[in-house]
Amino acid sequence: MKNYSKYVIPSSATIYDALLRLNELSSDIRTLLVLDADGRMIGTVTDGDVRRGLIAGNQLSDSLTAISFDDFFSFNAENYSIQTIKAARAKKLDLVPFLDANGRIVKLFNLKDNHSALPVDAVIMAGGRGIRLAPLTDNVPKPMLPLGNKPIIEHNVDRLLQFGIENICITVRYLGEQIISHFGNGTEKGANISYYEENLPLGTIGSVGQLPEFKNDTVLVMNSDLFTNIDFEEFYLHFVESDSDMAVASIPYNVSVPYAVLEVENEQIVALKEKPTYTYYSNAGVYLMKKSVVDKIPKDQPFDAPDLIELVAKNGGKVTTFPIMGYWIDIGKHEDYAKAKDFIKYLKQ
Repeated sequence: MKNYSKYVIPSSATIYDALLRLNELSSDIRTLLVLDADGRMIGTVTDGDVRRGLIAGNQLSDSLTAISFDDFFSFNAENYSIQTIKAARAKKLDLVPFLDANGRIVKLFNLKDNHSALPVDAVIMAGGRGIRLAPLTDNVPKPMLPLGNKPIIEHNVDRLLQFGIENICITVRYLGEQIISHFGNGTEKGANISYYEENLPLGTIGSVGQLPEFKNDTVLVMNSDLFTNIDFEEFYLHFVESDSDMAVASIPYNVSVPYAVLEVENEQIVALKEKPTYTYYSNAGVYLMKKSVVDKIPKDQPFDAPDLIELVAKNGGKVTTFPIMGYWIDIGKHEDYAKAKDFIKYLKQ
């Protein structure tokens, strides 16, 4: 959350001033962040703080600092991790500030509306031509095809923002100006959206290696034409706890054999399975990786995600898989698009 001015109040304000400001937030998160004269955060004030202060004998004309709570919870460069994020949720905190070394607010996380606040940068791959969806994609890039009340790609941007992933780069090529025009710099969504325009096709992940820098040590890469409710926090937690260099989200794919299957050793039948079903896991087009893995992507040449997976594994890196337990639709063909449009009718928009 970049625009947090409505939650900020100076320490010179009175309890009455705070009461007025809290009233303005009646349909919002009723928490104020108290800043001193130098802009450093020194406390918080809620409806409950005002009520308890008045019961204790404070007057409306008294200084706000008489009732502010100074032992507040915050993130900073040293403690910002999945553990502190979960700790904030366990405390049922709605607003959590991220403070710099001087105690000034860098940004504010809304944990009431968002699921998490992950220390991750994201890249959305949106440069493809979408030939299989022609003629729908003759004048509109595939990521901008409508799905429910917004374009396909916007579902993915909004999903990332729900998990606190605000630094998003979108790689574009075919009709990319439509995507750039739609999102701009992301300010309206409280995001920081940038773009990389491919002059030539660079494969499914090649353009990620062209990006100049990332603010976080972990990078999430995903295709723009996916419709999924993947839990990015669980994905990230798996990535961290398994100490992976790269993690690949996967979807189960079941293959049913309509006949009995013989298990044979040296021409001798040792078992028989009647019409078995085998489960395989397919690449879902969503990846987490360390910045050091991004550096392995060749510059100025086409490079695909499977190539990167093999390169990391062959060089001794740890590549793990994370199964998506929710829904996942790869909108690559007309029947996929029809399925997604039908499915979204039953989801809360």
